[in-house]
Amino acid sequence: MLGNINNGFGGYDAYSAQLKYSTQPGQKPEVAVGSEQLSPADKALITTKDQAIDAGLSRPEIRAMERTGQIECEACANRKYQDGSDEQVSFKSAQHISPEAAASRVRGHEQEHVANAYDKAKQNNGKVLNANVMIKTAVCPECGKVYVSGGVTHTQIKYNDKDPYQANAKSSHYANLRGSNFDFSV
Repeated sequence: MLGNINNGFGGYDAYSAQLKYSTQPGQKPEVAVGSEQLSPADKALITTKDQAIDAGLSRPEIRAMERTGQIECEACANRKYQDGSDEQVSFKSAQHISPEAAASRVRGHEQEHVANAYDKAKQNNGKVLNANVMIKTAVCPECGKVYVSGGVTHTQIKYNDKDPYQANAKSSHYANLRGSNFDFSV
């Protein structure tokens, strides 16, 4: 344990900074309640939000530590991703992705939708005319970090109309629509 800090109350150390160092390799140190001023080395030992609160850090200091990634905020730690489409792709059940890995995982997931569009076009004698993927970002309300919040894929497929029934349907639609958009002002 670090030595007690005298805070002017006769050596009463209830509000002093104390760090307990573990002698076991792989274990993280614990921070005791009530820090007045921590050195940068002592702040580097804080790895959870609870430890930062127990050390007496202010909310702006905690947010700064969350933004830099020293502490993971609760919202980022509990964020889950789930697909809402009716296709057979990943993320059908809600899953957590770390903020660092979210961009690549979401891009990979949206690529599954693009691959499904090409497969669907190939099976039904069609051609993919357009496939757009949009990756969305947002700002975490708790720590202020920008993160990938999801993605949307839009595909456009053109099918070959060699079916004679389709040709008849088109001509009947034309007969019904002919003259419906006539401009009388000329």
